[in-house]
Amino acid sequence: MAHVSAAERRPQLIKAAIELMAREGVAAGSTRAIAAELGVAQATVHYTFGTKEELYRAVMEQLTQDLVAQVEQAAPAAASFEDTIATLAEALWRTVLEQPASYQLLTELSMFALRTPHLREALHSHHRDVSAVTTKLISAAAERTGHRLAQPAEVIARFFLAGFDGLTMQHLSVPDEEAEGVCMRALISAVLAMA
Repeated sequence: MAHVSAAERRPQLIKAAIELMAREGVAAGSTRAIAAELGVAQATVHYTFGTKEELYRAVMEQLTQDLVAQVEQAAPAAASFEDTIATLAEALWRTVLEQPASYQLLTELSMFALRTPHLREALHSHHRDVSAVTTKLISAAAERTGHRLAQPAEVIARFFLAGFDGLTMQHLSVPDEEAEGVCMRALISAVLAMA
């Protein structure tokens, strides 16, 4: 069997970990199970990441990068401030509807990280990255359209993300498409009123 470098193996292991844990939960994400998912020796996981926590950190980072990239791609180039914010919020919500397992996994990893000191920084990093991207998109929309923000973009981003996280948790727990649509439109209206 040909040797595969750690740099090549890393994304493969992250993908295998995401697939396994999205299907079976974080508790199923042992290094042994992740190695079996990819068909490699358990030592490969430890050699590539050192610890299970480092692998979990990489999974959180990958999930965050994937979701952020999808929303950034949805940013309209020529729309009003209001339409831009609505489009971005709807694009983010679409990722929840189309990839609920990713959000459930990210939520599970976030809760796990709250009780795992070594992962707490990964959780803070996730929130910083999501907040920074949301702030950037709001600021860019305001600048592009000449909209003067009534509150700092960081505050608007935090408000939006708090509401969005709540809607996401409700969707994962007790889905109700009709109510979710109403709530999402209300959240967008509240964000626009704040802005």
